[in-house]
Amino acid sequence: MAIEVIILVPILFSMIMLIVAGGRLVQRQGQVDSAARDAVRAASMERSIDAARTAASQTANVTLGGQPCQTADLSGSDFRAGGLVRVRLTCTVSYADLGLVGLPGQTTVTSVSTAPLDIFRRAG
Repeated sequence: MAIEVIILVPILFSMIMLIVAGGRLVQRQGQVDSAARDAVRAASMERSIDAARTAASQTANVTLGGQPCQTADLSGSDFRAGGLVRVRLTCTVSYADLGLVGLPGQTTVTSVSTAPLDIFRRAG
């Protein structure tokens, strides 16, 4: 009986840590998706690409609660009336404190969100 417990405890502990790692990944992806949606919405309300970039970055930082991420990238946006604004947000998920062999120290999650610009407004 003692030998079975000695063998099973590390296996069960490893399974629990894998579940925790998966939960972190899913939670972080949801946070990044939400931040990208909020950032693109904020950017679509602005009148210039520079103001949109600033608004998107600030909104993403607020939504993520100051967790480390790359700033919101607006490349690929067609910032004119009737165009589309696109925000790409890239963040990392850390697994360093889980101590599992074979699990990378961190992984990257990315979210892209697009919103239309109103055709009846001025965009410079």
